[in-house]
Amino acid sequence: MTRKKTLGIGFLAIAFAGALGLQAHAAPANMQVIGKANPPIGHYEFCQTYASECAGSYKDTGPLGLTESLWKTMLEVNYTVNSSITPLTDMEIYGVEERWAYPRTVGDCEDFALLKRKMLIDRGFDPTDLLITVVLQPSGEGHAVLTVRTDHGDFILDNMRNKVLLWSDTEYTYLKRQSSTDPSRWVKLQDGRASYVGSVNSN
Repeated sequence: MTRKKTLGIGFLAIAFAGALGLQAHAAPANMQVIGKANPPIGHYEFCQTYASECAGSYKDTGPLGLTESLWKTMLEVNYTVNSSITPLTDMEIYGVEERWAYPRTVGDCEDFALLKRKMLIDRGFDPTDLLITVVLQPSGEGHAVLTVRTDHGDFILDNMRNKVLLWSDTEYTYLKRQSSTDPSRWVKLQDGRASYVGSVNSN
């Protein structure tokens, strides 16, 4: 299902074993969807430019069955994109506040997430399990990551770290993400760890 590559970045099978043991948490292993949400303006405009990337609907057959091979592919893609793209803001790159695009050498957080999603789809992952997600950092600043839904929880591919963590092990507050059945639509998330639900208008 996936294409194997050798990458000397020190990821061992023990990391996969650790991932499978991450379900003993107070927070649920998978995020809770509680309704519809408006897409970020950047993603809406991305879909106008890359219509084929957002067209159609999917049948959601449930989260990905996580295997050691798939886990290694997730780690590899996260590391490869993080190490090959230089993080810059949209204002620094384009002179505008918000623009989502596939990065070549530089990109903002959502560009990292878009590229990781595309690379994982190319490696055989189901698009229904690869969901761009908007979060709040502890500072209150908006941020975008890629969620990979699995039968062992929702894992986060983040341009700020090479380690892939279960969503509830991150410091973020989760606001909204792409729908698993329609890549152009977004859903609202309930962050069970927080005492409040953040505004879905961030980022």
